[in-house]
Amino acid sequence: MQKSSVHRKRHSREGLGDRVFQIIATTIVVLLVIIVLFPLLNVVAASFSSGKAVNAGRVLFWPVEFTLDNYRTVLKYGSVWLGYRNTIFYTVTGTIISVILSLFCAYPLAQKRFSGRKFFSKLLLFTMVFSGGMIPTYMVVRDLKILNSIWAVLLPAAVSYYNVVIMRNFIETTIPVELEESTRVDGCTPFRYFISFVLPLSKPIIAVIAMYYAVAQWNDYFNAFLYLNEKNLYPLQLFLREILVSSKFSAADLDPETVAAIQGLADTLKYVIIVVSTLPLMCIYPFVQKHFVKGVMIGSVKG
Repeated sequence: MQKSSVHRKRHSREGLGDRVFQIIATTIVVLLVIIVLFPLLNVVAASFSSGKAVNAGRVLFWPVEFTLDNYRTVLKYGSVWLGYRNTIFYTVTGTIISVILSLFCAYPLAQKRFSGRKFFSKLLLFTMVFSGGMIPTYMVVRDLKILNSIWAVLLPAAVSYYNVVIMRNFIETTIPVELEESTRVDGCTPFRYFISFVLPLSKPIIAVIAMYYAVAQWNDYFNAFLYLNEKNLYPLQLFLREILVSSKFSAADLDPETVAAIQGLADTLKYVIIVVSTLPLMCIYPFVQKHFVKGVMIGSVKG
């Protein structure tokens, strides 16, 4: 009886501890969700609100004085659609190039029999800490004669060693060495093994890295800002920046009411630009979420 009583008390304490932990964990998660969702809801609500309401700070989670004029103002520019086309091209092409180059870099580094593995790993790691800088990089792009071309956007930031490390760790920990040895006995060449076995088994991490590269390529405007002068090559972010800058002009000679209206329009355009530039990625993410979560979890386990 005493043992049974002690067991029940211990079970009760453990159950109470689990409930307390669940309550604390749930509270923290809810707070984090609120912290993340509040800015998003505020941005979306402000993009559909009037400039006066935004300027007065009356917009929180729901549009005030609902209007679509803000979106009409932005989308009436033909340059926005040209920017969408260019950005989609840069994102798709750049992601394909980056993923292929990262795979070709990660796979040899994951092979323990590769004699130069440590040297090249340290050499590439050095580039994560030290870079040539903006001016030397510009000079390299200029000397390669790719200024004012799509390659100036696609090539300078084509490979991130951080992503290469994630891929290398995934291949090391997920694809057994014995698989390659058995295929080699059957006469499979290294390239055939890479295409037929490594790539299919690496689909989760490829989805993760592709998402990383796609987000970076979609949001990138600095390389285009540095290396492009022709507007027909501009990505969406540069066109949206021009719209935002053009909405800010000197209003020293205007009456206060007009100044407030102009300032409200400028503030509203900021929120519209945020929605317009991020909406495509937010629509794509649910389709790759399964691979994204799986790839991150697998790549995070060592041994």
